[in-house]
Order: sequence, then C-alpha cells, then structure tokens
Amino acid sequence: MGVSVISCWEVAKLFELKRLNLDMDVSDWINQALSYPGIQLVEMSPSIAVESTRLPGEFHRDPADQLIVATARVHGCPLLTLDRKILTYSHVKLL
Repeated sequence: MGVSVISCWEVAKLFELKRLNLDMDVSDWINQALSYPGIQLVEMSPSIAVESTRLPGEFHRDPADQLIVATARVHGCPLLTLDRKILTYSHVKLL
C-alpha cells in the first residue's frame, strides 16, 4: 500500500492547525505510520505534478487533493479516502 507524500503533508498541516490531535509529535506519528509492514511512501514526481493539472472531467481546486488523485492515477492504484469530493470523482479508482 502506498502513502502519498502529500498525505503526510496534509496530516502535518492538520496537526499544525490543531484540527488533528495526536498523542505524539506529528513527525514521530508519520514515521511510525510509514513503518508498518507493506506501507510504502510514494514520492512526488514530475509526471504526478503534470497529471494533477490535467485531471479529466470536473474536479475541485484543492491542489493537495489534485496531487493525491494524480498520484493514484499515475501509479494505476486505487485510492483510499474519506474525502467526499474525491469519492464523487469518477476518474479515479477507489478502494
């Protein structure tokens, strides 16, 4: 299972904005989450950056969500999310 580096950034931002409470430092939490067996960090690439600007159909303007969807599309893998805006987007495979 892959975790987009953008998802790590979103967790850190939610923690910074006090919209996410963790029982440890956010950096430690992310490192611990990424250390689980089968979890792989998916880095940003030029193809992901370009794909995020070329998403087909209608998609909202949140650049982080665009990058997350583009990551799934470039890697041809399903996306696991609770984000309603992504869940209603028909041009990405969902888990």
